[in-house]
Amino acid sequence: QVQLVESGGGLVQAGGSLRLSCAASGRTSSSYRMGWFRQAPGEARDFVAGISRSGRDTYYADSVRGRFTISRDNAKNTVDLQMNSLKPEDTAVYYCAASETVLGTYTLEGRYSYWGQGTQVTVSS
Repeated sequence: QVQLVESGGGLVQAGGSLRLSCAASGRTSSSYRMGWFRQAPGEARDFVAGISRSGRDTYYADSVRGRFTISRDNAKNTVDLQMNSLKPEDTAVYYCAASETVLGTYTLEGRYSYWGQGTQVTVSS
């Protein structure tokens, strides 16, 4: 098993940047595909970005591609999400997740077995 803890959320003005970090403990994070999801009030939890075990392959939702960057440091057991050019519609609770799957899509939350507690990101206009 792996335990995930997110940090780095906060309040930022539109156009600003934030960097979220996910720290993994227990089984090493390199054993898992990793993803970031977000959930706005009253809405479903949506895929934001995913990264392969090696970090070589990354995937993004259309709404964040070109603005967000996912990265991982397997030596430190961390996965980061750099968020630039933030918009009010990026406001949500952001979750880090770990998947034991080896094939297929990164975008479905049902493919992730482990989740962090979430960190709030609020973007003011």
